[in-house]
Amino acid sequence: MLVDLANALGGYLQDVFINKFDFAVLIGLVAQALFTMRFLVQWLASEKAGRSVIPFSFWLFSIGGGLLLFTYSLWRRDLVFILGQGFGVFVYLRNVALVLKERRGEAGKARKAG
Repeated sequence: MLVDLANALGGYLQDVFINKFDFAVLIGLVAQALFTMRFLVQWLASEKAGRSVIPFSFWLFSIGGGLLLFTYSLWRRDLVFILGQGFGVFVYLRNVALVLKERRGEAGKARKAG
C-alpha cells in the first residue's frame, strides 16, 4: 500500500513538474513571481513607515503579474482563472488611475501655493 502511494505520488510529481512544463508554465511562473513581489514591496514599505501603506509599485507589480496570469489563464483556457484575473487587472488599473489623479491634484495645489 505504501509502495503504491509512493509510486502514485512520484507519478503525479513527474507529471506536474516535468511532463507538463512548457513555455506557458514558464510564463505562469514569472507572472506569479511578479504578483508575489507586490506583497514583499507592501510589507517592506509598511515596516519602514511603521503603519500599513500601499506603495505605487504594489499596483505596478499587481498589473504586471495580473496581466501575465490573465494571459496564462487564456492560454490554459481556465474560465475561473480568466474571470478572476480579468477582474483583478481592472481593479489594479482603476487604482493606478486614482493614484495618478490624486498626485496630479496635489501637484496642482503645490504650484498654486508656491
